[in-house]
Amino acid sequence: MPIPHPRISRHVSTRRGPALVVLCLVQFMLVLDDTVVSVALPSVRDELGFSAAGLTWVVNAYFLAFGGLLLLFGRAADLLGRRRVFLSGVALFGAASLACGLAQEPWHLVAGRFVQGAGAAMAGPAALSLITLLYPGTAERAKALSIWGGIAGLGATVGLVISGALTDLASWRWIFLVNLPVAALALALLPRLVGESRATHTARLDVPGAALGTGAVLALVYGLLQAGESSWSEVTVLGPLALAAVLAVTFLAVESHVAEPLVPLSFLASRTRAVAHGATLLFSVAMFAMAFLLMIHLQTVLGYGPLKAGVAYLPYGAGILIGMWLSSHAVMRLGIRPTLVTSFVISAAGMLLLSGIAPGDGYASGVLPGMLVSSLGCGLSLPTLTVAALTGTTRENAGLGSALLSSVQQVGGAVGVAVLVTLATRHSDARAARRSGSAAGARGTRT
Repeated sequence: MPIPHPRISRHVSTRRGPALVVLCLVQFMLVLDDTVVSVALPSVRDELGFSAAGLTWVVNAYFLAFGGLLLLFGRAADLLGRRRVFLSGVALFGAASLACGLAQEPWHLVAGRFVQGAGAAMAGPAALSLITLLYPGTAERAKALSIWGGIAGLGATVGLVISGALTDLASWRWIFLVNLPVAALALALLPRLVGESRATHTARLDVPGAALGTGAVLALVYGLLQAGESSWSEVTVLGPLALAAVLAVTFLAVESHVAEPLVPLSFLASRTRAVAHGATLLFSVAMFAMAFLLMIHLQTVLGYGPLKAGVAYLPYGAGILIGMWLSSHAVMRLGIRPTLVTSFVISAAGMLLLSGIAPGDGYASGVLPGMLVSSLGCGLSLPTLTVAALTGTTRENAGLGSALLSSVQQVGGAVGVAVLVTLATRHSDARAARRSGSAAGARGTRT
């Protein structure tokens, strides 16, 4: 059972509740920036003069930096101090948000988004590792992670509404500027609520491992992002994916020989964590793809505008919150494995309902039932997977465990969207070919 760091334990009895609120507020801000930009892209394009290809990097730059730097900064938090890395990440994220809000050229915004992703990669794992140390018991950790996950799910959903409202009523620049008060509040309050914590075993950061691991994840995420925009057979996709595979193999070889590895192989050998990470990867693939497809359906098939589509998505956030509230109770009464099996069955049932939506179905009769069921399963799954993935983490490796889980979620999401876009493109091409063939046959008959 993981134990809290002695320098934290003097403060947690009365201050860990407010600390959890601040950490969750920052997580809300970070997740919000995953989604708010997508709705505002047309306005950004028109004002700054983005090309079609360049506009995608307003989104991709954030994901590339965030996904690629998670392992590096997660381990750095263990060695240099989790509170220090968290506060540095929040400060960097706030400064980058200001730069994005004041951007005058396309490259200003893309660069700002990349720095935002780097700040999120510092703050996210450090915050999650602080929570695991503040709440060491299984029951209290499950409740804390349910709150954490609920706030994250709420941020992902509400982000669509906030983005639509700010873009329609004010300016797209405010989707970045609203981060500044949150960052300032966290920087002012958290040092008073949480003491510093770091691994007691003094070690140097594994520079070769950090370079190889970061390079592998960066290449993988980049390749998957490119796959979402072009064919899987393109060099721009196959090249980065092949490079990621080579770097990953080299990374494992190096880590097995260095004295202080970035990711100790013994850490990866834990059966519970390994199964949790595998399940998280598959779950992220399915859920990110489903959310992406559902938003497209609302706007293209049902014809909803950005703000209306965001409001229509709110029941999904409500279902996640209910599922996460149930999750902590289910873990304590049933255990991790039965809770996960139940949540996956519910999620699968929801996706089955969504797969049966016909083009003529409306929102209430077609979309809403499957949305509610799948969101309930998602809310039940996320905290349980997090508890399982962080099982056995201590003050020596809490940052690494949090970063590894976040990396798996990001890679899973990128895989899900890339595969879905590929399948959708092929399906559209096949339908177009069939229509073309039918038209040719009709013309031939008329002739």
